[in-house]
Amino acid sequence: MLSLTLAQELKAAGLTWTPAKNDFFAIPERGLDEGVYVISDMTVLVELVNGQLAATFHGAVEWALDHVFVSDLVWLPTETQLREMLEQRLIGEAEPALQLTSTADGYWCEIRFRGERILFEAFGANEAYAMALLYVLRQ
Repeated sequence: MLSLTLAQELKAAGLTWTPAKNDFFAIPERGLDEGVYVISDMTVLVELVNGQLAATFHGAVEWALDHVFVSDLVWLPTETQLREMLEQRLIGEAEPALQLTSTADGYWCEIRFRGERILFEAFGANEAYAMALLYVLRQ
């Protein structure tokens, strides 16, 4: 699972999120920073509240929240979602534009971006992809 800190950096860098079933998210700054939530048909739905998208809680301990606007949530994208977003942003780069390598200490994610080869090293593959995506978003 992607760390909340790295997910917050991605959000601050402009990563947008259209909530979908099975997406993971966090609710920072409400005493719930340690929790990870998932959008599902049973307990967390995405609905319009006063014209804004909100996560609404049903049948869970968090029901007392009633709702939290999506803009106040932090998306915790999966490894697959991170790779797909990175691939979209690297379209047109020389091949191979993206490579992930498993090492004894974790993973290397190498991208080719604007003619440059850049390497990102992390313990998990999702973190390596996130670091590369963060770099691209900030450029």
